[in-house]
Amino acid sequence: MADIPKHEDTFEDVLVQVEHDLSQLKYNVGKINVDEKGATLDIKVLDNAISRTQSSIRRHADDYLKSVNKQQLVLPAIEDLPKQTLKIYKWKPSLEGLPDVYSQKKTLDALFHETKVKPEAVESLAVTKAKGKRVQYLPEDELQPVIKPSLLRMSIQHNIMTLQPRPELHWSKKELDFKPEKKSKCQMDSQTRPRRKVGESKHLFTSLPSLPSQITVSDRMDQMEIQATTSFVTEETEDQSEDAQTSTFTIVNGKIDPMAKDFICFKGRFSWCWSSVVEVLEDLTKLLREFAVPLAKVDGDNFIQLCPSSDYGYSKTLSKATLFSLLQNKGDVLELVSRPGQRYRGEGGRDAAATRIQACWRRYFNRTSYLCYHHRKNAAEVISMSWLLHYQRCQVKKDLQAKRFRQLENYRNRAEHLAENWKHIRSSKRTIIHIPSLGFSQSWRQNTRKYDILQNIQITRLCDIRDENVEVIYICPVHLGEDILRYYDNFLSRNGADSSTSQDLLCNKRFLILTPEAVDHFPTRNMCLSTLLKYSPSTLKQIKRQIQGKWAYIVGGVGHEDDLDVADELDVPILGPEPAVSQLHGTKSGGRRIFSEAGLEVPPGQGDVYALNQLYETLAELITQNIHIQRWLFKINVQRRGRDTAFCDVCHLRCYSWALQRYQYFGPDLYHSKWVQEFVMQKYLEEIPEWLIYYTQLAKCSRFQSWSEFMKFFLRQGGVVEAYPPSENVTHMTVDMLLEPSGEVTLLSWGDQLHGYCHLDIVGAIIPKTSVHLEILHSICMHVAHVCQQKCIMGYVSVGLATFVDHSTMKQKIWGIDLEIGFSDQLAMTQMLLMATGGTLNWHTGCFEVPMPDREKCSEQEAAAKHLVDSRYAVVGIHLFHSNLSMLYHSMFFKMCKYNYIEFNKKENEGTVFALYDSSERSTIGMIAVSEDLQGALVTFAQNLSVIHQEILSSKKEEETNFKVVITNIEDMLEMIIQNKNQLMD
Repeated sequence: MADIPKHEDTFEDVLVQVEHDLSQLKYNVGKINVDEKGATLDIKVLDNAISRTQSSIRRHADDYLKSVNKQQLVLPAIEDLPKQTLKIYKWKPSLEGLPDVYSQKKTLDALFHETKVKPEAVESLAVTKAKGKRVQYLPEDELQPVIKPSLLRMSIQHNIMTLQPRPELHWSKKELDFKPEKKSKCQMDSQTRPRRKVGESKHLFTSLPSLPSQITVSDRMDQMEIQATTSFVTEETEDQSEDAQTSTFTIVNGKIDPMAKDFICFKGRFSWCWSSVVEVLEDLTKLLREFAVPLAKVDGDNFIQLCPSSDYGYSKTLSKATLFSLLQNKGDVLELVSRPGQRYRGEGGRDAAATRIQACWRRYFNRTSYLCYHHRKNAAEVISMSWLLHYQRCQVKKDLQAKRFRQLENYRNRAEHLAENWKHIRSSKRTIIHIPSLGFSQSWRQNTRKYDILQNIQITRLCDIRDENVEVIYICPVHLGEDILRYYDNFLSRNGADSSTSQDLLCNKRFLILTPEAVDHFPTRNMCLSTLLKYSPSTLKQIKRQIQGKWAYIVGGVGHEDDLDVADELDVPILGPEPAVSQLHGTKSGGRRIFSEAGLEVPPGQGDVYALNQLYETLAELITQNIHIQRWLFKINVQRRGRDTAFCDVCHLRCYSWALQRYQYFGPDLYHSKWVQEFVMQKYLEEIPEWLIYYTQLAKCSRFQSWSEFMKFFLRQGGVVEAYPPSENVTHMTVDMLLEPSGEVTLLSWGDQLHGYCHLDIVGAIIPKTSVHLEILHSICMHVAHVCQQKCIMGYVSVGLATFVDHSTMKQKIWGIDLEIGFSDQLAMTQMLLMATGGTLNWHTGCFEVPMPDREKCSEQEAAAKHLVDSRYAVVGIHLFHSNLSMLYHSMFFKMCKYNYIEFNKKENEGTVFALYDSSERSTIGMIAVSEDLQGALVTFAQNLSVIHQEILSSKKEEETNFKVVITNIEDMLEMIIQNKNQLMD
């Protein structure tokens, strides 16, 4: 064999060496002697010769590949690059030494049929000269099956196309110089193939149809030589194709075995891009060693697809996921790698673990320090912002307190001025600004339905203009329609008053209705009217313009702090107490205190209850001390008209019958001793919580749906526990009086209450009162008024009383049950009654007097001798509700009433008058029925309700109304009146 060629050797030298090797092959074949007489030919000798030649050729190819890989390639000059052409040399072995087989062409056609070697190729032997050396080769188009891409050609093409030197590979010299000692397929077949005799091949030749009949031994040797050469080339090609198909190799413990057959096949197949493959393999093996993967199978197809597409030499290191995707058993590998701590079991695991621990500790330490700093920073920010907000709130609070104090001082100064000039104001022309505001707490207002309509119930305050010296500016909490404005304009004009609802009042106009613009801005907030007026600058300017240069004062409703704002803005006094005084004494508990100080008897009970345990203990003590009281009431401090009231009967207590037996056993005197009542009270205390939950009833008119909801508001606002009068016939009455700034007290209205669903639901009144003697009533009112004046209460005050007959003494008792500070609904309807009839309430006689009709008038002499007045009775309905009324417009409603003769006769001062409250809902109205006697007024009122109910009754819609209960209560009263008349006649 020739030596390894140097760097300066050309490729032609290698081809010369190959020619020399083929000559040696010919020489070896020619040394075989065959017996012409049929001696056997040793095929093994021929196979060994061919194998040795093949091994020699492979060795020379490997030597050449090594020498080429170590060369430093230089890029060609740019200007000469287009002129240079790449010339690829192909090895074509010389067949000069082979015998001439031209005479046996037909026989060779049959022999080369499967290998597709054309017989004409033998004739086209060519000789070429390269650098003084002759090289024999076959034409390229004649030996296509023999000249397939081999390891030598792939190496040549790869090195010629590479334009830059390859980086130094991290492979040992042993790995690079490794040559697989693998026997060729031809050699293996020759060893396992049985020896044949020369005569045995005669059958092959005789089977050919075109062979001549006589074949010499030399001819047979030539045929065998050609067949052996063809078989060598074909088997070599098949062996290379089988190796090329093997593209999977294994990596054990992160290391590649260079002697492994699968890796040698992989390396041989992809040697043309081996530089990229080596770098990826290094990363892959390093990753497998780091994770201590015992076995990994590399998918060569995916591997080789990744290398050319990624341009690996100029990009960053591939990710772990990409490297693991190259494995066939990536599922098992990923499962192993995902185990906790697997990284620290591999190469460099101790260093990685130490680095990880140090990093975690540094991260923990730094993060703890940062969190501490961040916490302190946030705390400092929160503290600073809280302090800033607290400081701002304190400043705002101080400013508001200073403003409230200034407003309160102004209120007191104006109140003093009003008191000093009250007599002069009452006799002069003046303007009354009516603001029917209900200044309850926000929670109470938010849980009240139709709060705006409830504030507009007192629209009949307009009737104050019946005094010729009075002009009224009424602040309305809702927008009124033209129908309501026209109705009140007609009603008031019939009694000699002119009206105006425009912005500019003429001098002869006496009342004005204004709606604050803030009503549209806060439609769902249920704000009290004073607050809405406070945030309505246009309305305030308009009021200022109307009261400029006139005596004026404000008449409010339930006191609120914004009343002072409005009064300060308008610079007018308020005919009423300070808001704080009103909120303190205008509650149920405050009323009990005033009644007690006035010497008026109050129901057994306890006020200012704010805790549940306090309620239980108070109730147990009251039931024990007042064993004959059958019903106990629970009233919230801020409620009005008795609507939001609950009650419970003691007959449902299991120990009540036992307590009665104890009372009868010890007697009244001994029963009231402390040691007896203590034991009874303990029994009551055990049963009261369950008794309240299961047997407490809410008034049907209440806004609350359950006892728990009622109790929540009861404890939040505070309340009163008191006894219901122990009688079946109980009459409630209301007296309205004016505590004038000058100190005088004037009774304005009095009447017996008209009830709805129960005795706790007040829907109207019967005027005048008929249940209590006038002198007793006057004395009670004076005492109450005197106490109110001592507590700096002035303005309008309403007193609620209950009268009944005590069965133990058979005497009439009067209890003070309610005290309201402010203009009441009954007083507002009374003003409308007096405006419609032109009458007055004479508190000296206790009668409702109206002018005598024209037909009963007489001469002046008789008029001087008599008072030309007549008495009337009126039934006033304030809160009459029917859901079907909303289906009728007010014009249609009045037409229906006129058709049924429901109207008022001005001449006779008898009939019916309606009060309208709103234009949108139209479901709540007020009604006044006037007649000569009480029985006639009750009958008229009941008939009117019955007719209206029948007219608007709908079979398809279930109505909500209190008409039926009011009619039933009136019928009961009529029966009682008839019984009393019969008893008097008897």
